[in-house]
Amino acid sequence: MRTYDLLRRALTARVSDVLPDPTPLDRMQNLSDRLSHPVFLKREDLTPVFSFKLRGAYNRITALSPDELARGVIAASAGNHAQGVAFAARKLGISCRIVMPRTTPSIKVLAVKRLGATIDLAGDSYSDAAEYCAGVARTTGAVPIPPYDDLEVIAGQGTIALEILRQAPRDLGSIFVPIGGGGLVAGIAGVVKELRPDVRVVGVQSEDSDAMKRSLAAGKRVRLDRVGIFSDGTAVKQVGEITFDICRNHVDEILTVTTDEICAGIQDAFLDTRTILEPAGALAVAGVKKAALAGLPPGPAVAIGSGANVPFAKLGYVAERAEVGQLREAIFVVTIPERPGSFLAFCEAVGERAVTEFNYRLASRAAADVFVGVEVSGPEEAAQIASRLQAGGYRCDDLSNDDFAKTHVRHMVGGRSANARNEVLYSFEFPERPGALLEFLKSLGARWNISLFHYRNHGSAYGRVLCGLEVPEEERALLRQTLDGLGFPYEDETASVAARLLIGGE
Repeated sequence: MRTYDLLRRALTARVSDVLPDPTPLDRMQNLSDRLSHPVFLKREDLTPVFSFKLRGAYNRITALSPDELARGVIAASAGNHAQGVAFAARKLGISCRIVMPRTTPSIKVLAVKRLGATIDLAGDSYSDAAEYCAGVARTTGAVPIPPYDDLEVIAGQGTIALEILRQAPRDLGSIFVPIGGGGLVAGIAGVVKELRPDVRVVGVQSEDSDAMKRSLAAGKRVRLDRVGIFSDGTAVKQVGEITFDICRNHVDEILTVTTDEICAGIQDAFLDTRTILEPAGALAVAGVKKAALAGLPPGPAVAIGSGANVPFAKLGYVAERAEVGQLREAIFVVTIPERPGSFLAFCEAVGERAVTEFNYRLASRAAADVFVGVEVSGPEEAAQIASRLQAGGYRCDDLSNDDFAKTHVRHMVGGRSANARNEVLYSFEFPERPGALLEFLKSLGARWNISLFHYRNHGSAYGRVLCGLEVPEEERALLRQTLDGLGFPYEDETASVAARLLIGGE
């Protein structure tokens, strides 16, 4: 096992230049009461750039030689790292250039610009921006500041662990840390295991961006073909070499959580602090709740609230999904006979429960398919409702964990068509930038008729589209070949229960 001397590096890090006081460690009283276990939130959202990234960026830049400082710094980033580098450069009076994807939300571009950095917009993804950044660095001599796979960056993030160990109760049991490329968790785990090896360090990843979990399981770094876009701050296809090595020796466990669980974590943090964390910032809160289902280790748990740079447009989506993530809303599609009085009978079968949503439109003279949301106390009550409906002779499918139904179908109930022929349904993600929709449609071509189209963007760099196409059976292999060539991630949703019952043709 390599020795990185992280404790010494963290103790000598220059972070106090920009953070003279530790960020608070606040007790989450509401969540603690619900879990019957003390939970604390480390408030990295309260730094000058609203995330922990300032620590590592500043520590890395202060380690540069006078000659390197004179050349200025450059970094590729779509968000928090960019702000950390720009703030640090302004503090030290050196030039700074940031390369961001064209898909970066304007709130982040403006935040970096206000800090005095020169901004280049290049490509549609972080990978595109990083490649462009490397070329600019070679041409100009500017010094690249890596986002996570660097010992000075990792040591800067490790100062969070030093603060927690001073602030937390002596019987601290566990620390939950969000993971993207691994810089934050490597810094915290490396320091904690030197000073308090009894404290359990748990990494938390979004289930669709779990590169570290897969890498540790494989015993080597794994590169994901694609990553989820909701928790954009941790959407990393491959973790760092150094961070992987530190994590496999010092991280006790890695949990994955769903988008709905992340949204519920954002809600929990808001209820306790009246602060809105970004999705990556709430990963650790979601992880604490997930671990509590099996039993948390003895002693208080600390969740790292890693950042609060969330686009306002994303909040509607968060609120929409949080109740399901809290297991307080169950979503069903229920088939009822299409005759007078059947809707009343169905409502009586649901009983005196708070109904959060009803979606229904006449589509057939034989039966009606109703999309219904019901407020519940947990999954047990949802199962009881489903059993009661089925016992009453209703067909009932639980869609509470169906992302496709919650993203698209619930907004389209009643849009069934009796005219579409040979219809197939595909969901896509494409870059959210001016002209992207037109580019998507041009790439798809005009060979097949579009029978359905639903677009949603929830404040991320990528939009989500549901597209219906009329494609004869003999041409479907050609369709899949065409879709593979588009370069947009896609899923076949044709056989989905929600699609078939609520938006498919008769």
